[in-house]
Amino acid sequence: MVDAHRTFVIVGGGLAGAKAAETLRAEGFTGRVILIGDELDHPYERPPLSKGYLTGKEERESAFVHEPAWYAQHDVELHLGQPVTSVDREGRSVRLGDGTTVRYDKLLLATGSEPRRLDIPGTGLAGVHHLRRLAHADRLRQVLAGLGRDNGHLVIAGAGWIGLEVAAAARGYGAEVTVVEPEPTPLHQVIGPELGQIFTDLHQEHGVRFHFGVRLTEIIGQDGMVLAARTDDGEEHPAHSVLAAIGAAPRTGLAEAAGLALVDRAHGGGVAVDASLRTSDPEIYAAGDVAAVHHPLLDIRLRVEHWANALNGGPAAARAMLGQEVSYDRIPYFFSDQYDLGMEYSGWAPPGSYDQVVLRGDVGKRQFVAFWLKDRMVLAGMNVNVWDVTEPIQKLIRSGAPVDAEALANPATPLSAVTPAP
Repeated sequence: MVDAHRTFVIVGGGLAGAKAAETLRAEGFTGRVILIGDELDHPYERPPLSKGYLTGKEERESAFVHEPAWYAQHDVELHLGQPVTSVDREGRSVRLGDGTTVRYDKLLLATGSEPRRLDIPGTGLAGVHHLRRLAHADRLRQVLAGLGRDNGHLVIAGAGWIGLEVAAAARGYGAEVTVVEPEPTPLHQVIGPELGQIFTDLHQEHGVRFHFGVRLTEIIGQDGMVLAARTDDGEEHPAHSVLAAIGAAPRTGLAEAAGLALVDRAHGGGVAVDASLRTSDPEIYAAGDVAAVHHPLLDIRLRVEHWANALNGGPAAARAMLGQEVSYDRIPYFFSDQYDLGMEYSGWAPPGSYDQVVLRGDVGKRQFVAFWLKDRMVLAGMNVNVWDVTEPIQKLIRSGAPVDAEALANPATPLSAVTPAP
């Protein structure tokens, strides 16, 4: 009962926050656990918002981390629809939007990120959308269904993961889709030009139109409705709705106002935390999208916006808050589903970090694994319609050892048997 008098507060009602609360109870913490979220919905996961729920294949409830009754059953106090407006580090308390003050012994910031906004005329029109919250997905799902029924046009700004997944969902409903992207290929900053064409071909086969090398400059409307979208090359694209999918920004406002150390946007942004997810204040931790972690394995400061980081980061922060030794060195991981293509990506290989791409399997059939190497060491791997290889891919990354590229490319050689380079 040593913890019974202590209060741990979690700010953020997403996956990281919910899994942190779950872990505190699973590890035997007997004090108060208070979870504060600014949305009215119970904590939920975000992948269904652009995948199963958006496509209509899954029910809304599939997004929830726990059944609503779970929180009371595990004595987790929920404050939903209630934003935290400030953190008082000296008084160890947070203030809610209604003026209530909640004291803490340990605080976890799991405030996530928010969609970046288009800074062009016309963004206030009713047909302009973002996708970050469950309420956004509720609305967009209805919009896509309506566009499909009426042969309507959707213009998507951005060919990243969200933009492509929404494009696939929209085509599933029968909507006409145009994707506008300033880079020469989709996912250019993630998988590079070597593999971006694969996703171009995939979507074009399903009727998506791409317009590369341009940006939206104006959304044209009348009586509050979207009519078209104009790009900086002077073209006008018919549109009844527009989705801004140009990335996300970490929600660091609370941390900044409280004087916590941050990382500048040029280096990814976020709240600076050490390998135990502790901020510059030893009583405050951060996890999920908002946390810029000093990664002990990769030896860089890294902020990851994907599901697995929230899934694993929340529990890691909870254990650190309990005083356990934590070194958060998870290999970044994410997945995507588009039409009949499923993929998983492990590692970290931004543009300019690698000097070789090795392909294993049949790229034409979209059944392959791609590896990004630097000095013959595997930085990242992406398996496309090839399964049960995430563990050996991550082992290759963790090893930091040079590999034989020919063996890596040979499907007859098990990944577990790929030997160091001669």
